[in-house]
Amino acid sequence: QVQLVESGGGLVQPGGSLRLSCAASGFTFSLYDMSWYRQVPGKERELVAAITRASSTTTSPTSVKGRFTISRDNAKNTVYLQMNSLVPEDTAVYYCNARRREVIYWGRGTQVTVSS
Repeated sequence: QVQLVESGGGLVQPGGSLRLSCAASGFTFSLYDMSWYRQVPGKERELVAAITRASSTTTSPTSVKGRFTISRDNAKNTVYLQMNSLVPEDTAVYYCNARRREVIYWGRGTQVTVSS
């Protein structure tokens, strides 16, 4: 059974940090490209950061460049998103995504709320 389980979300003050984790099981994690997306109500899901199966490249939108870092540990079947200098506009549900060719898996998401 394929599972992507996100954790690490919560309430944080502006300027604070969080590290999200996504634990994968049920498929060969090392063969998949991994990504983090986020979504706020009424808006489309947005790509936040991506990392290839060999950790060779990462991408992220301009709004999070320099603040968010994606990484992976193939030995632990886990992908991380380190988020620093958080702002209220980062408030969203964050989703983990695994992709290999036409196969795509999604996690259920973890809520991140940035508020004073």
